[in-house]
Amino acid sequence: MKKATALFSKLIGILVIGLLITACETKEQLGPEEAKEIAKEAYVYGFPIVMNYKTLYNYVLNDKSAEYKGQMNQIVCEARLFTPEDKTIVTPNSDTPYCMFWVDIKDEPRVISVPEMEPDRFYHFQLVDVFTHNFAYLGTLTTGNKAGNYMVVSQGWEGEKPEGITEVITCETDLFFVVVRTQLMGEDDLDNVKTIQDVYKVQGLSSFLGKTPVVAERNETVLAWQDGDELTTAMFPYLDYMLNLTEPIASESEIRARMAKLGIGTKEGFDINRFDAATQKAIEEGVAAGYQEMDDFKNAITHDPLASAKIFGTRSFLTKSARENYNSDNFYVMRAVAALMGLYGNSGEEAIYPTYLVDASGVPFDAASNKYTMTFEKDALPPVNAFWSLSMYDGTTQLFIDNSLDRYLLNSNSLDSFVFGEDGSLTLYVQKESPGKELEPNWLPAPDGPFYCVMRLYGPKETALSGEWVNPPLEIVK
Repeated sequence: MKKATALFSKLIGILVIGLLITACETKEQLGPEEAKEIAKEAYVYGFPIVMNYKTLYNYVLNDKSAEYKGQMNQIVCEARLFTPEDKTIVTPNSDTPYCMFWVDIKDEPRVISVPEMEPDRFYHFQLVDVFTHNFAYLGTLTTGNKAGNYMVVSQGWEGEKPEGITEVITCETDLFFVVVRTQLMGEDDLDNVKTIQDVYKVQGLSSFLGKTPVVAERNETVLAWQDGDELTTAMFPYLDYMLNLTEPIASESEIRARMAKLGIGTKEGFDINRFDAATQKAIEEGVAAGYQEMDDFKNAITHDPLASAKIFGTRSFLTKSARENYNSDNFYVMRAVAALMGLYGNSGEEAIYPTYLVDASGVPFDAASNKYTMTFEKDALPPVNAFWSLSMYDGTTQLFIDNSLDRYLLNSNSLDSFVFGEDGSLTLYVQKESPGKELEPNWLPAPDGPFYCVMRLYGPKETALSGEWVNPPLEIVK
């Protein structure tokens, strides 16, 4: 009876939200000013969700895509490193071979199985919902390096934990994305990583229990992704698509109701042609204003080396971070900027990303006219429990760049090959041309133009998370 009552209460909550959205849909046509404000809010709210759709489309829904990985619920691993040819995810890393796959738990829970890992190898499964929240991690820093079977269930699932299941994890959405990072100890370690990846497994609960799988009906409609749509009102139909795959979240009832005034998130969906010319222009201006708000926030956090630890995480973490770090009632602009700067970035406890976008005077880095260095003083290398790296990205494409060494990063796996100064310091050379054969192990090749760098600390120690240790600057060579 208690379960039935709880289920009834949940259904009533969903019904109330639905009625609220329906009521908003039937209101008289909006004026331009209100339409602009709603469009701005919807753009910021929806940007990460739409970028999530881009990944879903290219990895699963479009088997003609160059980035196609495989079908839903099919784990796909690659014992290789990312290169400039990988163009779907901006600001990727190339020091942990990936597994990536989308999971559907609408029909039944799914079980992710991991093998026992060597104690000195870092790995994790990052679980990301439709909203791009990192709702759970499986791996070295959370569940440990022992073998385990982890069952992921949707909201409202009720039942006992089956025998053989290590832990039950709840996801807000029926779809979620998984990024698996397995530490590569060196170039000769790829075969070992492949062996580990081959043991990773995802399956339905019924299959795990040796029963007949349950299959639910699916809406096979697919929206073809067009690059650039995320920057205009063309992004709203993708947002419709993704929101219609979710159950409304109670805390988002107000914003869902406001967006519904434009048709966003409703069964009818968004169609800019339903509005008069003045309102259409206002909606377009709202989208531009939304992007500007994101850009302003991005610029405001540029010099904060701990920014990544504040803008990636669970829904509850982001809610708390917005209040404590940015004095904001919601985290939508934080979440949008996180997707803009580096989709699927890690939560702070797993990794932090000191980012180099501009120099000390606020000027964007440009290797066409400058050379740069970064110096770690003796005993002041990044403090980590796992490993660290410094990666180079093209300032325009946000991707890796082609270079003569096929080198896209420098990391702690190369400590033995680095050239240290007589005083024990380590200087890295960031420039388009080699600093010379002797110093080439310390060279991070830059493009002939604008660039930015991202430092990654996997398993950051408390001194890094608290700001006691500060990443060194990237300085122009005078």
